[in-house]
Order: sequence, then structure tokens, then C-alpha cells
Amino acid sequence: MKVFLTGLLIASACTALHAQEVLETGGQKMPAEWIDKDTHHKIVRLSDGLPGNSLSFYFHNNPFIGNNMIFYNNSKQKAADVTDMKKEATPATNINNTQLWSIDLKTKKLTQLTFHASPMSGEVVCEKTKTVFYQVKDSIFALDFVTKKERLVSVYPADFKSGIMTVNSDGTLLAGSRATDAEKEILKNNPNKSSYFNLIYDAHLPKTLFTIDVKTGVLNKIFTDSAWLNHLQFSTTDPALLSFCHEGPWHKVNRIWHINVNTKQITQVHHRTMDMEIWGHEWFGQTGKTMWFDLQQPKGQTFFVGGYNVATGKEIKYSLPRNDWSVHYNSNAYETLFAGDGGDPGAVAKAPDGQWINLFTPNGDHFDTEKLVNMKHHQYKLEPNVHFSPDGKWIIFRANFEGESNVYAVEVKKS
Repeated sequence: MKVFLTGLLIASACTALHAQEVLETGGQKMPAEWIDKDTHHKIVRLSDGLPGNSLSFYFHNNPFIGNNMIFYNNSKQKAADVTDMKKEATPATNINNTQLWSIDLKTKKLTQLTFHASPMSGEVVCEKTKTVFYQVKDSIFALDFVTKKERLVSVYPADFKSGIMTVNSDGTLLAGSRATDAEKEILKNNPNKSSYFNLIYDAHLPKTLFTIDVKTGVLNKIFTDSAWLNHLQFSTTDPALLSFCHEGPWHKVNRIWHINVNTKQITQVHHRTMDMEIWGHEWFGQTGKTMWFDLQQPKGQTFFVGGYNVATGKEIKYSLPRNDWSVHYNSNAYETLFAGDGGDPGAVAKAPDGQWINLFTPNGDHFDTEKLVNMKHHQYKLEPNVHFSPDGKWIIFRANFEGESNVYAVEVKKS
């Protein structure tokens, strides 16, 4: 009997191993799921079966409605499937552009949400109202995720073309920042970030923050400054609190700012304490109590994740070593665990071994690190942008280590 049971256990283990192979991540076509040989964490390709490139949202943009996650795919769609703006399509032509999809994280069911003939922009999802917002050319649309009905929210005035970036916590306001034509010209003539980044900062062109009423479509200009206003995000809990940044070389700017869209009161988040101190890539924790950010004191030397208490202004920080620094971080629903997407040797940390998806656990004044995915075959020109799944059991990210970009999830628990 013991021999029989031992054989059965070995056979079961071999079957499980065959189903989920232990493999080096990337540099080859991967199966739908596998176990990273360097970390022993399970990885699943969420955009499995979709052609073209799939991209999950930027790290601070919420992609979730319940157990569903919204993401982009740019594979071809038949003109016959385009249900909106048909005048732009011809029946004999396949249309290759960016459309929105969703995946049920429990069943892995994929659903195409939009069928426009033109590409769209705007990673804007309101979980409370179960609405997905996006922009096609100069028009802003809202899609009811439950009924899949789409409605036109607003069309930009001819003299105020821009784009939406965020929606507030109760789903009543959208927000964005309008650039001048001069800024757009700089971007057009200098498409690489290494070229345009300093040029736009040095130009000190005016930029305007605005909101759009979701119900009425009314646009309201709320703040203008001769600074590169960017990185907009509403608080996860306070519908009147909007965060924005002064974009540009981080050692030259006071990066993070908050504005109350009702009172127009502005507050600076964090103040420089030494030469070459930098902070940024900020995000609101899901409790709404803390704004978190990458903090370097000074730049490229000593690394922290900082936290700013929105109510009191009190700050905390957790240190981490150079190789664990990440381009972007994120936190779980309770802000008890953090994740980072790593960085290649060309990034600001100049980390010799920094290409990992990492899990961080606060421990006193520092983070304890667990490696989740070896990203050595990923090209970091595409930012992985980590998100915790709603149940906190997975870290979702995008990567190109198979060639085309796909959306993946790595299990927090080791396999």
C-alpha cells in the first residue's frame, strides 16, 4: 500500500509539473502559465489568445470593476464589427487600432468592450458607478460596464482640445490638463522622451487643469500655471481632491501637488530636504489616507518609498536597496504590502541586478523583498506598471519578454 501511494503521489506531482512547467521567463514563446525557475512563483498570461499587443493600465490608474480588469488590445477588428462611427470604416477593410477589453479574473473570460473605427485613449474607470470612460478624437464617451451601453459625455470646444486622465471616486467628475499648441509642437518634433523632456520643462509654457461634469458634459477650467502640469489622479476616496505634478527633471521641480477642485486650495506634498533630492511616481493608497511616492535622498544614491498623510501632512518612509528600486510601485487594498516593477541598468538607480517584479513587506523602517518574476528578457522601454488584483493574491503587469506585449499575473504565494 505504501509503495502504491508513493507511486501515486509521484505521478500526481509529475502531472502537475507537466501542466505548469518550471521555466526561465521570457526569451522564448511561453505557455499560458508556468512557474518562474528563479523565483518559483506561478505566472499566467491573462491576454492569452489575443493577437497583437495587449497593455494593462498605468500603475496609478484603477483598471478594476469587481473581479473584472479593463485593458487595451490593438489587434485588427473587422470593419463589419465596428458598431460606431461607421462612416470611418469601409466594409472590405480590417481596422488595426487600440480598443478596450475586459477579463474576468476568476473565469479568464475575455470580452471586447469597444468597437470604434478610430483608436481611443484614456485609462479611466470608475468602480463605484461601473463605468469605463475613454476618448476618441475630440469626443469623450462613457460605457456602462453592466449593460455595455455607450453614451457621449462631451465634445471638446474647437479652441480647447485635450484629453481626460482621471475620474473622481463617486464618478461625477473627469479631469485632465490642456497643453498649448507650442507644447504639442515640441512633442511632434521630438518624439523621444530623452529629447522632449527638458525642452518642455525649460519652455515654461502655460498649462490648464480642467474638470468635466460627467452628467452634463460641462467643462470647467480650475487652475493654470506656467509649468508642465501632468500625472493627474483623483483621490481614491475624496471626490474633491485632485493630485497633479510639476513634470520635468525631478531634481529641478517640486513634484507633487494637491488641489481641491471646489475651493481651489493648493497644497504641496513633500518638501526637499537636501540638494538633488527627488520624489515622484506618486499614487493614492486605496484607503485614501496616504499618498505614496518614490523618494531618493539624494537622487540615485539612497532609495525609499515615502508616504504622505493627506489629513495631517505627516510623512513616513521605507528604505530599500539599489537592486530593489522600481520605476513604479503600488500597494494592496490595505496598504500592508507593496510591489515594484524593477528597472534596467539605464534607469536612475543604475541597478546592476534590478530587472525583477518584486513584493515588498514593510518591516520597521525598511522593506523586506521577495522576488516574483525575473524580467531580464523584458525591454524596459515598456514600463511593466504593477497592480495588485482585487483579492490581493496576484500582481498584474505588462511585459514584452515573449516579443509582443501581453498582460500577465504572478501569484503572490510561492508555488
